[in-house]
Parts: sequence; C-alpha cells; structure tokens
Amino acid sequence: MPPRRTPTARQERLGSELRKMREAAGLKATEAASLLGVNSVQISQIESGIAGVSEERLRRLAAHYACTDDELVSALAAMATDRTRGWWEEYRGSLPNSFLDLSELEHHSSLRWDVDFLHIPGLLQTDDYARSLFSYVNPQFSADEIERWVEHRRKRRVIIERSRPIPYEAVIHEAALRIKVGDDIKARAQLAHVLDLSASDHVTVRVIPFSVDGFAGAGSAMVYAGGPVPKLDTVVRDAPHGTLFVDAEAQLGHFRTLFRRVGEVAFEPERSRDFIHELAKEL
Repeated sequence: MPPRRTPTARQERLGSELRKMREAAGLKATEAASLLGVNSVQISQIESGIAGVSEERLRRLAAHYACTDDELVSALAAMATDRTRGWWEEYRGSLPNSFLDLSELEHHSSLRWDVDFLHIPGLLQTDDYARSLFSYVNPQFSADEIERWVEHRRKRRVIIERSRPIPYEAVIHEAALRIKVGDDIKARAQLAHVLDLSASDHVTVRVIPFSVDGFAGAGSAMVYAGGPVPKLDTVVRDAPHGTLFVDAEAQLGHFRTLFRRVGEVAFEPERSRDFIHELAKEL
C-alpha cells in the first residue's frame, strides 16, 4: 500500500503512540525495523502515520517493546484495523482537515468535556448561531459554502443525540452566554437550545458567572475527548496557525486539572439552568 499523502490526526496518533512505546523501551528505529524485516524508513512512516500497520505487526512491536498495558495495546490494535468511512468524509476537500479530524475524534470518544469563554460550544450551537459565526469569520465565503460548514457542525451533534450518546459536560462562562452572535431572537433561541439539551441525563452544562472573584482561568478554553483508555485521551485547542491536538501524557494531566479547577468555580447544573433561563428573559 502506497504511503498516505495526508494522514488524519487519528492515524498520526496511532503512529505517535508506537513511537512513544519504542522510545520508552530505549530502542532505535533500526531495531524495530529488523524485527519486522523492513527498513527504518518504513518504521518512520508508520510512526508518522504516513503508513499503516497490521494488528499482527503492531502486537509484535508491542511485545518487543515489553509493553505490558494490554488495554492500550488492544485499543491501538482496534485503531490499526478500523476501516470506518465516517459521515465526515463527504466533506473532505471542502472543509479544513482539522474539522474532519475533530469529527473522527468525537466519533470514537468515550466522553467529551468543553470549556468555553467567548462562544457557545460547537455541540450546543443552533444552526443560526453557527451560521452567524461562520459568516462573520469568513466574509469571503458564498452562502452555499457557509451552509456546508453549518451542516457539518449540525451533524457533529450525533454523539450526544444518538441512541447511545456519550457523557458530555460543558463549562461555559457568562460572557459566552451574553455575547449576541446574532440578534435578540437568535440569541434567545440559542439559550433555549442549551437549556433543552442540558435537560438530557447525559448532558451537563455549568456556568461560570462574572461575579466569581479571583478567576484567572479565561485562557483555559479546551475540548477534552476521552479515548478508549485514558492514555488515548486528547485535548483540542485553537492555536494561532490552526487547531492543535494535544496527547502528551503530562499535558493531558495538566488539562484534566484545569478542567477540575474551572469546574470548582462554576455553578452546579440546576443553578446554571436557572441562570441561563434568567438571561433568556432579559432578551
């Protein structure tokens, strides 16, 4: 099979985990190549996601690396053999690859946490809110292009709307709830939409009010997606030159701590619902 021209974030993650495993074992790429009967270039391609790896080869490498985490190895094997062509593939070429990578990450996630300070989280946005947001940020886009972006965002909600949804928790600052991306009617509809979704057992919405003293965590916005095992969790953050997927174990621990800290200053779910309801009445 020829090398991939543009590996997905999921394919890159699989390769990255194999590289981490090899480096933890103190082995060079040439030693791994010798085990599989290939050259070091092919190992480099596997570890960068450019080339795939079979389950049999993956398990041989894991055994050679003395990895005793059977759950991790099995999860990686599932990633290596997954041939899912998800709904997001129909948007390849018309939307940024990072959008599709996020959709694929969400599809395979076991849980999802969001922290937002300036916008309603994407999974909770109405079509009108998303349309206003995309139109403002991309004034050069045609109406048809904007609708394609909106349609993609709508379809992402499947993870919390399907018959077996994942647990979802969003911590939203009051600023995001008050900023009117559209007019009063659209803003009121957006708040009502958040309230409707938060009534589901698997959806938790908590609000950080302006009145909180000493809150300096406004730079903690994040998307946290749980993997099949904790080592395969991922944090997604906006960066100056695109979207950043964070998977280093130390950084994941840092963002888990950040999520707990912002949660400590947020209202409890029921009080948050009452707060959002009162905001809607002001519009």
